[in-house]
Amino acid sequence: MVDHKLLRIFMQDHLAASTAGAELARRVGGANRGTTFGDALSHVAEEIAEDRQALAGMLDDLGFKADRAKNVGAWAGEKVGRLKLNGQLKGYSPLSRVEELEALIAGINAKLSLWRILFEVSKEEPRLDADRLRNLIQRGEGQLETVEDIRTRAARTAFLRS
Repeated sequence: MVDHKLLRIFMQDHLAASTAGAELARRVGGANRGTTFGDALSHVAEEIAEDRQALAGMLDDLGFKADRAKNVGAWAGEKVGRLKLNGQLKGYSPLSRVEELEALIAGINAKLSLWRILFEVSKEEPRLDADRLRNLIQRGEGQLETVEDIRTRAARTAFLRS
């Protein structure tokens, strides 16, 4: 038997986190436009936005509503998270890129955990589409691989001088 109250809270929490994650991904994609990282990061940002919509759709499928306060708080938290020292007084530094990619990797890992847990729950909750979740897991694994590769290259650029 599925505990729908706890499942709702869990999914609402992840939807709020995905609000911040989608904002971060969009900003990272934009900040890297025109660089060797730009196209791949823009593609990942589009997929992350689509993943957020997929989660919102699953909440709807289960008859759950989004928690507006959590979503607004996560959105605001992402904006506040931009205010950090990056080794430069103005602009985007190589350290900014590395730190933001680290945050993006953490978010993608959290999303993968969500999809895997929902896949398990789908065995008992038929309103969760197991095939859709399998596809989301595969896409998330691809996103993780892409962003980890970019992070490695960005770190070399930031920390190693030729």
